[in-house]
Amino acid sequence: MTKEELKIKITEILSTAIIDESSEWINVSVEANEFRSFMEQIRSDKDLDLDYLFCLTCVDWKTHLTTVYHLSSTTTRHCIVVKVKLDRNNPEVETICDIWRTAELHEREVFEMFGVKFLHHPDLRLLILPDDFIGFPLRKDFEDPINMIKL
Repeated sequence: MTKEELKIKITEILSTAIIDESSEWINVSVEANEFRSFMEQIRSDKDLDLDYLFCLTCVDWKTHLTTVYHLSSTTTRHCIVVKVKLDRNNPEVETICDIWRTAELHEREVFEMFGVKFLHHPDLRLLILPDDFIGFPLRKDFEDPINMIKL
């Protein structure tokens, strides 16, 4: 699919989506309350065929957090990026690990490093840090007095 075809298809699925075409891939910003439904629809759409989630991360903008999902089609090779703006004080978004299995560990990592709660995740627990660790190491306000890390 071309960028224009992708844009049309995404707009048909969610007319409120904000689409940015300024980079290599189409970036689609959706509201947190529309996110889960949108992801289910783009996964099941045969024209899009977005069968592979290859990256899920988060960005701390100091005023809010944004989860970022990179999706591609293994048959047509087109890619899109989906972004969801979250409240920094209570970052919550629905899990998609039942839609794309690769999201399960990615969501756990974002939970551990940024504090984003993925609602209805089947096993949301820390991956690397000890259970008594305090804070979220990849947030810009994180300070580590032992290693003197400050972002």
